[in-house]
Amino acid sequence: MPPKRTYICDDCGNVTSQWAGKCTACGTWNSIVEEHAEPIAVTGQKSKASRRGAIQLESFDGKEQIIKRYETGFDELNLVTGGGLVPGSAVLVGGDPGIGKSTLLTQLAANLTKSGERVLYFSGEEATAQVRLRAARLGIKKAPVELAAETNLEAILATMKEGKTPALCIIDSIQTLWTETVEAAPGTVTQLRATTHALIRQAKKTNCCIIIVGHVTKDGAIAGPKVIEHMVDTVLYFEGERGAQFRILRAQKNRFGPTDEIGVFEMRDTGLSEVSNPSELFLSDRDEQGPGMAVFAGIEGTRPLLVEIQALVAPSPFGTPRRAVIGWDNSRLNMLLAVMEARCGIVLGKHDVYLNIAGGIKINEPAMDLAAVAALISAFTGATLPKESMFFGEASLSGGIRRVSYMAQRLREGEKLGFKKAYLPANMNEKPKVSIACQPVSHISEIAKMISS
Repeated sequence: MPPKRTYICDDCGNVTSQWAGKCTACGTWNSIVEEHAEPIAVTGQKSKASRRGAIQLESFDGKEQIIKRYETGFDELNLVTGGGLVPGSAVLVGGDPGIGKSTLLTQLAANLTKSGERVLYFSGEEATAQVRLRAARLGIKKAPVELAAETNLEAILATMKEGKTPALCIIDSIQTLWTETVEAAPGTVTQLRATTHALIRQAKKTNCCIIIVGHVTKDGAIAGPKVIEHMVDTVLYFEGERGAQFRILRAQKNRFGPTDEIGVFEMRDTGLSEVSNPSELFLSDRDEQGPGMAVFAGIEGTRPLLVEIQALVAPSPFGTPRRAVIGWDNSRLNMLLAVMEARCGIVLGKHDVYLNIAGGIKINEPAMDLAAVAALISAFTGATLPKESMFFGEASLSGGIRRVSYMAQRLREGEKLGFKKAYLPANMNEKPKVSIACQPVSHISEIAKMISS
């Protein structure tokens, strides 16, 4: 009997019985690929699962087990993972090519060997000589990391079973792996699911932490079906502009710690270095004298972070003005421009608008609305904002400024960096005990009057 043919979406993993140009589940075009489903042999004997019988159930009030973690040697990485790497966990790391994923993992592997742990590094994209050159550049060539250039899954699993159980195993990358049990090319949906499942099963069985490197698509998402992200315990994204010196490690999913936590690194000739005070570093080169510059007090995970918002407004020579955003949501900017025109009378329909987040960081927080409005009005009028001032607050469609969370933490971070005044929502519950002056703002028109006066 020939194998049954099914079709699966590369983006969402939806399975159908026939090919289509557009996925009916996620709406993505040209993402349907063919998958050969091997028939399951039916025998007269019962399977091992059916012979096990009923499973033993436990209650919620059982004895709590303290999870031991491996220290990574990076305080920023420990913060993102929730305190370190958990034995038996599977971590998926994604990022643009050349962003520094392999550099970070090479340094991590060397740090873990300092405590006497066994670390395996399987490179599927680079030869061992290339990895050694990177280690020599980073100054860690003497680290006892066990290295191999291998893409066959069965060979990797057999190596992991030999000798002392490794504490950490790095797979770089999952798109290059293939297993003999699946007749498909490396990088296909079938191979990705099969190899990932086998690695996770090995991690749970041997209590070895496995870090899997994944390629990303042009949209920034990890290539392959979303089921891979559901299978692993932690999903980390390495972000940043290749030309910029800063790198942001962000936790999108973490079963053993908080999500949306970030770690900040600086790329140097000797590798990645931690940034203990990212707010101070992001604001070190800011221009307080120029118009269109505002400081936003944001929150990334549990950490307050101050960044500079840069805006430029110029008359457009074309009929359709440009709207360019780096590090923020373009739809959010268009909404703010419409609110400014309807509620404040500031018409930018014939002007090009550019908005940039300095340092290469990406902001997803609605609390940046007030800082963006201040920067845009300052760039449009040519007036500079008050020195040593910061902004945060969410703007509604009526122009009102809504209350945001973690207001006390934002103010304390600004106070620590020497800011004297904060423009914040007027409807806050209580004023935090800080020395920084708080200027309540209830409507964006108040910011327009302050800048114009």
